[in-house]
Amino acid sequence: MSFWHRLIIAGAVFLAVTVIARIVDWRLARRTLPPQAITRYRVLRRSITAAILVVGFFSALLVIPQVRAIAGGLLASSAVLGIIVGFASQTTLGNFVAGLMIAITQPVRLGDRVTYGGETGVIEDIGLTYTFIRTSDESRLVVPNQKLASDTIRNSTIRSRESFAEVTVQVPLSADLGAAVDGLRQEVAKERGAVVYVSALNGSATVTIRAGAANEDQAQQLERDLRVRIQGRLRAAGVWG
Repeated sequence: MSFWHRLIIAGAVFLAVTVIARIVDWRLARRTLPPQAITRYRVLRRSITAAILVVGFFSALLVIPQVRAIAGGLLASSAVLGIIVGFASQTTLGNFVAGLMIAITQPVRLGDRVTYGGETGVIEDIGLTYTFIRTSDESRLVVPNQKLASDTIRNSTIRSRESFAEVTVQVPLSADLGAAVDGLRQEVAKERGAVVYVSALNGSATVTIRAGAANEDQAQQLERDLRVRIQGRLRAAGVWG
């Protein structure tokens, strides 16, 4: 059998394994899970898919005699193998193992609001080697799993996914502060756990409006809505011209 025939067979083997990996991942993704299990299950899915692809890749290569001979020589060399394992364990394998530990112990979960390295955001994705944190300006903080597993993280939603929306406004001291606060309380009266209070008096009055939300995404949306509603209420009350 010619080299090109074997190469075509190797390609077909890897293609078949890739299709199998996709099918397995699709079947696993169809399962409906409780929120506390989603993080662990997603990392497990990716680990299984990666393992299938790695095994398929090397199986495809071993179809080619020339590659098989080179691979056999490398594997026979304990020194080369030791170097490969040493480098991998410090980087890729280290992050991979840390990702598994995060999935098992769950110091952070998908959707958690966390503060890491001075940045606050929501855990958007936990990959095999990196974790993605979506910040308030919609940028992404990409953190190696090994660092995330070893550094200190502030998790605001580890006990409950419930969050809150908070908006602050400045009210001139010349305005009727009591009337402004009463009007804002009426505006948010139907929101869950809503509170309105004066949080500071420094040249102007700082009024804080806070209301509960089911999760971080809903809290951010509620904050956007509250800003518009508060502006309208204060203008109608004559606080702002």
